Parts: sequence; structure tokens; C-alpha cells
Amino acid sequence: MDKNTWIGFLLIAAIIVGFTMLSRPSKEEMAERQRINDSIALVRQMEFEAQQLSAALAAAQEEQQQETASTQSEADVQQLMEATYGPFAPAAQGESETITLENNRVRLFVDTKGGRIARAELKEYKAYGDSVNNLCLFRGDESELAFTLITANNRIISTKNLYFEPVEPNAFNVIMRLRTTNPDAWIDFEYGLCEDDYMVHFRIVPHNAQAVLAQNVNSLEMQWRQLIPQQERGRKFEERYAQLQYMMVGGDMEKLSESKAATERENARIRWIAYKDQFFSTVMIADDAFTTTTFESTPQDQYSRYIKEYKTNTSVPFDVNSNKAVGFMYYFGPNHYNTLKAYDAGKEKADKLYLKELVPLGWKIVSWINKVLVIPMFDLFMSWGLHIGLVILLMTFVIKLIILPFVFASYKSSAKMRVLKPQIDEINAKYPPEKMQERQQATMALYSRAGASPMSGCLPMLFQFPVLMAMFWFFPTAIELRGQSFLWADDLSAYDAILTWSTPIPLLGTHLSLFCLLMTAVNIIYTYITMQQQSMDPNMKFMKYFMYLMPLMFLFIFNDYAAGLSYYYFLSLLMTIVQTMIFRLSIDEKKLLAEMEANAKKKEGKKKSGFMERLERMQREQQRMARENAKAQQKKYR
Repeated sequence: MDKNTWIGFLLIAAIIVGFTMLSRPSKEEMAERQRINDSIALVRQMEFEAQQLSAALAAAQEEQQQETASTQSEADVQQLMEATYGPFAPAAQGESETITLENNRVRLFVDTKGGRIARAELKEYKAYGDSVNNLCLFRGDESELAFTLITANNRIISTKNLYFEPVEPNAFNVIMRLRTTNPDAWIDFEYGLCEDDYMVHFRIVPHNAQAVLAQNVNSLEMQWRQLIPQQERGRKFEERYAQLQYMMVGGDMEKLSESKAATERENARIRWIAYKDQFFSTVMIADDAFTTTTFESTPQDQYSRYIKEYKTNTSVPFDVNSNKAVGFMYYFGPNHYNTLKAYDAGKEKADKLYLKELVPLGWKIVSWINKVLVIPMFDLFMSWGLHIGLVILLMTFVIKLIILPFVFASYKSSAKMRVLKPQIDEINAKYPPEKMQERQQATMALYSRAGASPMSGCLPMLFQFPVLMAMFWFFPTAIELRGQSFLWADDLSAYDAILTWSTPIPLLGTHLSLFCLLMTAVNIIYTYITMQQQSMDPNMKFMKYFMYLMPLMFLFIFNDYAAGLSYYYFLSLLMTIVQTMIFRLSIDEKKLLAEMEANAKKKEGKKKSGFMERLERMQREQQRMARENAKAQQKKYR
């Protein structure tokens, strides 16, 4: 660094020091500034203390106001409760707790809020996919039962908002007491459970209710709602069989649509109302009757855990002044035919409940076959302690024996038509399609001489059809199949998926059932055997392809059905094929043709039956009218 640079730094330092010396305040100025700073600090301290005092005063005032408001609020709330609930104000507040009733079959939880059954379990059954917990028909908010009370001061109150007091609870009985401001007036909800039964007795018993309820009311309004959870694997079938059903006094049964939302108003007297699933039901039965009732059924979204929601608004007779109890019965249990039928044992016709009608067994003639033949036979084989797969096998064998005469008659008729085919071909060659009437006349004459008829093979099949339909209705509703496994099927009451996929295929869904596939394959084989034995008109060959199309259609139809049903049809078709083979060996077609020709010779000299004479007269008359019409047409165009 050179000399000039050092001189520059020294000059700058001298200027800074000199400026600092000249600008320093005097002693008087420094004292004044200190006094001002002290005054500012004192003012700030006084402001802080004032704020603290103000906050303390405000807090004290707020606390005092809250205490005053609290005292006033309690009084206001009490006044509001009395104004809203009238004499039932003591029951407007409380805590929800449950009382358990239990026997060998059901476990019920009665809630003190609303005095209702808040949960119903069936101890003998499990939900699909749950091998530990009991099957639960409903729980918590899934169900709601409420009665509307009208007080003497015209307050309208719902029991669902009131708290009941349990009285003398035990394993089978409990009284849920609804207290009032009058110590001598209350209403009891009494529940009684039998030792080994699905039925629960329920009574509403008023005690001096005229002191707290309106005198001009002669009925008790009731609101009942329940969500039906999915309990089975096959949702489609569960939705199909889940219905709101009710029976009127007199025995007439009605039901709401199972496939779409429906509302129905009924003014008739109703004996019971059933919220029904595929295999289980909750039924409310009135000792007297329900009157002026509105029903509502709403299907739920397919992705919901519920399949239906049922609602009922109705009323029951209720005499305030007589203190007479209003009686009901609840049924929480399976849709098992014999269990439901037992509730009518020993009763007069007017007293019967007909709860067995909750089990759908088909049309009248079909249900008759199920009740008289199928169910007793099924129960008999089950009582032997056999496996369910063997039971179905034995049932199939017995049914095949019963309808064997009809099947044999049908096969013999087909054999007659088959041996007559050469002669029918000669008639068809002799009479071209333009002479259809002559062809038909000659064909009928041949049938008459031979003692054969195309219809004789159809009539035996008509006798078999009701039996086939009886089994079609029985298996999907037989709760005995529920949860029963056989071979690869873990539940014979649902489909037995051997293949599954995520994207639905139209008509097939997201799975392929193995028993259904086997049934289809055997059906195609049986169709092939049948077609080989039949003589088909060359002009009707399209029917051949149609006959093969039917078994394929069954694959799509039965893919969602119960595996037990597909298993039965599979066995039935196998036995039918065996029967056909036996019939073929037992019937000598050459001998049969010789017998038919011998019968034809015997009939040649005999007088024709009145039916055949009338038939031939009708044919001759048709031919005459056809000739006259042809001549008339020729004259018209000349």
C-alpha cells in the first residue's frame, strides 16, 4: 500500500471522530431524554395493569352470567320437556341399555330407548362366510318399531324417543315400563320368550292410562321399519325371494313386488305382516288385527349390504279407559315349512295363522305335490341321518320310479311312430304338399288302423311336468340345503362357482357353475339320443337345431340357481338316459310293427268308432268346401 492511500484512510478516520464529538448531546439533553423514557415505561406499565384488571373483571362477569344462565337454562329445559312430552317428560331423558332374552333358538336384545327389540339373533344358523357368529336378522338402526301416543293435553309423542325402565328381567321375560308424571299411571311393554321356540309374545299393557292419554282415541298408531341384510352368497336369488307379505283376516295372502319399489294401502283387517328373506322372516302377528295399513317395499342398491327396506304404517284397536292389553306375537325364525306349519296344529280354521305360506312351493297343483310327496320324502330320508347328497340321489330315484309308467308310455308311442315312418313316407310321396288335406286324411287313417297317435307321446309328458316343476320350486326354498356341502359345492342352496371373473358376461354373470355345466352336457347327450329315435319331417329340420339350442339356454338360466337343483336335474337326466337304453332293449320294434299290423287287420271288418266317423266326416266336408271354393275362384277370373 503506497503513502497516498495511508493519508486517505487517516483523513476519513479523523472526519468520523470529529463528527461524533460534535454531535454528542449535552448532560442536560441526556437527562431530559432519560426522563421521557421513564415516563413512557410507566405509562406502558399502567396500561398493562389496566388490561389485566379489565380481563379479570370481564371473566368474573362472564362467570356470573353463565351461572345465572345455567340456572335459567335448567328451568327452561324442564319447562320445555314438560311442554313437549307432557306427562311423559320423566321418560324423555335417560341412557340406552339392552336387556337380553335367550333360549335354545333365539337371542334378543331389548333396548330401553323405545322399549323395542333392537337385535335378533338365530342361534342355529350362521350368515354366509361367518362360521362363528349367530345369524343376525337385524341390529341397531336396521330396525325400528314405534307407537304414537296422544296425551291428555294433545301432545303427539313417539315411543321411539322415550326411555323405558326394565322391571323384573330374566332370561325369558322382561317388562319395559314407561313412567309418567303421575305415579299411578304408566304403560308396560311386556316381552315373553318360550323355552324352545322362535315365537315371542309381546303385549302393550296400560295402567290408568286414561289419566295421561287422550280419551277420544280408540286406536294405537304403529310404525315399523326394517332393513334386510344380505345373508346368502347368491344375491340375485335372495332378492327374488325377499318379499313383504301379509295375510288378511280370513286367509287371503297378498305380497308386494320383489323386483321393484312398491307401495300398497290396505283397508282390510290384517292378521300378520311378514318381512321375508329367502330363508328367514320377521313376522308380526296381531291378536286382533291391524287396520288401515300402508306398506312400502324398496329394493336397495346392488352394491349395498342390504337387499330390501320394508316399512309399515298401521294401527291396532286400543281402549284407553279399559286398561285392556294389546297383544302381538313376533316370529323370528327360518322359513321352514314344517316349523311354520306346526303353529297351526290343533287349531280351528278361524284361528290358524297359515305361516307356512311364507315358503313358496309353486302353483296349486305343484305345491300340492311338494306338500304331499316331496317334503315328506325329503324329511324321511333326512331322518335316516344320510348325507344331503345321498338324500337327493334317493329322492331322484324314487321320483323316477313314480313317473316310470308315463315315461315308458311316451317311449312306446315314439317307437310306434318310428316303425310307421316308412308308410308315412309313402303317403307323403303319394300326396304332394299341394294336396295337404288328402295327405292328412291318409295319415290319420294309417294311425287309426295301427292304433298309434302323435299325441299319445305328449300326454305322459304332461303328467311328468308338475313333478319337474315341484322340484324346481322345492330346492331353492329348502333351508335344509343352506350351508350343506357336497363334493365341490360348499353350499347347495347357492350356485357352485368353478370359475369366476370380474367383468360380467351378459346372461352368464361373473361365474360358471359346475353342476349346471354338467347338467347342460348331459342334457345335450340326451337330446342327441332322443333325436336319433324320432322320425322328423324333412320340412321341419330347423326343429333339430332348436332342440339342441334348449340345453344351451338352460346353462344361462340355471347358472345362478341352487346347486342342489342343478345336481337333481343332472341325476334325473342320467337316469332318464339309462331308462331309455333299457326301453330300447325291452321293445322289439319289428315285433311291435307286426302287432300293429295285426290290430289293423282286426279293425278292417269292425265298425269305426263314433269319434273316427266324425273325424272322417269333418275331413270330407273340408275337402268338399275346398273344391267349391276353387271352382268359385275359377269362375271369378274367367
